[in-house]
Amino acid sequence: MAEAPRPVYLTAEGLQKLKDEIRFLRTTERARIADAIAEARAHGDLSENAEYDAAKEEQGKLEARIAQLETTVSNARIVDESQIDSSKAYILSKVTVKNLKTGSKVAFTLVSEQEADLKQQKISINSPIGKGLLGKAVGEVAEIQVPAGKVAFEILDITR
Repeated sequence: MAEAPRPVYLTAEGLQKLKDEIRFLRTTERARIADAIAEARAHGDLSENAEYDAAKEEQGKLEARIAQLETTVSNARIVDESQIDSSKAYILSKVTVKNLKTGSKVAFTLVSEQEADLKQQKISINSPIGKGLLGKAVGEVAEIQVPAGKVAFEILDITR
């Protein structure tokens, strides 16, 4: 028996970005790859045509990406930011932490994997740090195993 798909929690903005990417891939990218395949076919013998093989491989990757995005969108659940409890760290919480070893402070917004962007301080709830912060309250210490070893973060603030 197949496992039921797990919901993907997104903001309305994150869901729209995924839909925009699907639209771009279906239209612009499919057309570009179809042109590359047609051009490679025009070169003759397909059995030894590296351009044709490369274009077909790229087409396969594109279709896999579109299918992955469509699955994500079909399982998406919009998170209503106004309903988020800010007493504990949950998805879409902005969590300010202090590294107890270095004393450095940093604020992260906990988001779905699809919306994670370290440059914008958005970390996935499925990442080691995201998992370690989930459900914690202000004042609690989260000991998180990261590739460099165990890091202790004190939660200083949680906002929406």
